[in-house]
Amino acid sequence: MSTTDSQSTPEALAALPLRDNLRGLSPYGAPQLDVPVTLNTNENTHPVPDEVVHAITASVAEAAVTLNRYPDREFTELRKRLAEYLGHGLSETQLWAANGSNEILQQLLQAFGGPGRTVMGFPPTYSMYPLLAAGTDTGYLAGVRGENFSLSAASAAQQVAEHRPNVVLLCSPNNPTGTALGLDVVEAVYEAAEAHQGMVVVDEAYAEFALDGTASALSLLPGRPRLVVTRTMSKAFALAGARLGYLAAAPEVTDALRLVRLPYHLSAVSQATANAALQHYGVLLETVEDIKRQRDRIVEGLRALGLDPAVSDSNFVFFGGLGDAHAVWQGLLDRGVLVRDVGIAHHLRVTAGTETETTAFLDALAEVLAV
Repeated sequence: MSTTDSQSTPEALAALPLRDNLRGLSPYGAPQLDVPVTLNTNENTHPVPDEVVHAITASVAEAAVTLNRYPDREFTELRKRLAEYLGHGLSETQLWAANGSNEILQQLLQAFGGPGRTVMGFPPTYSMYPLLAAGTDTGYLAGVRGENFSLSAASAAQQVAEHRPNVVLLCSPNNPTGTALGLDVVEAVYEAAEAHQGMVVVDEAYAEFALDGTASALSLLPGRPRLVVTRTMSKAFALAGARLGYLAAAPEVTDALRLVRLPYHLSAVSQATANAALQHYGVLLETVEDIKRQRDRIVEGLRALGLDPAVSDSNFVFFGGLGDAHAVWQGLLDRGVLVRDVGIAHHLRVTAGTETETTAFLDALAEVLAV
């Protein structure tokens, strides 16, 4: 498969009456290459367990009988199951789901961003944030991180107070660095945003992979009506192909999203898939512990090779110490291992896969570095 999805020439695209703020942008997308070991998109590389495959198949077959009718617009059963899974005293009125956490974030910007409004992120962070901002015609403000890409409570709060964004996006664990934010950062940013009624969104797509003792922003929801915590079933649940993301927030936030959602936006098949998976989340999450072991093994292996991996609360490892990161990326690819070049000098990112995939990556990297 090619590394680009473009079907036209740049000249043909430029000739269209495209919105000015979309001109010159490149679509999101990591390379999709046919290689033996693919560790560049933070997927859960473990296959879906047979037990869960059978449950999803039966659930979808049942839903197929009534596909001539629209699905439950309120996806009531799914919201109840998500609330039960998350705990923290949440009720279904506080849960919302969509086609991947990207659509969740898009809906949040449709509701609380838009023309004349701004959203702040703190690069390097998830590269979709500025694209989602552009797509919703929301101004994107790039905040500043400290040494080693860290973000302190004082610095983040000061920047929010100064720029007064309508929405703040905090990625925790952060992508691509893999590090989680302390709850003090979330609390400080929320307090700073209070002065101008700003929304604070904590993107916890990789929360299930967190190190022991890492707290979730879900614990901060009570009493904070403008705080939102987003999650996904793509990573820990090994359901990237199902496209199911969700959020937890005050009930009034989910009401706001009802104003911008497309009619029946969550298909009956998506709901059936997610409901079946949530009935077996214990089985699905068993792979999380194995992934965490491989992640920690990668960290140790990289240090043994003289490199500088970041502490990771996610299912991937961000590492530096490379003279020519792209040359290393190419050397790994030549050996059948695809990792992510995130465009940060001297750094690459690798997904923690199976034990076999981890071994292949570490062996290939040792070869590349020895050349």
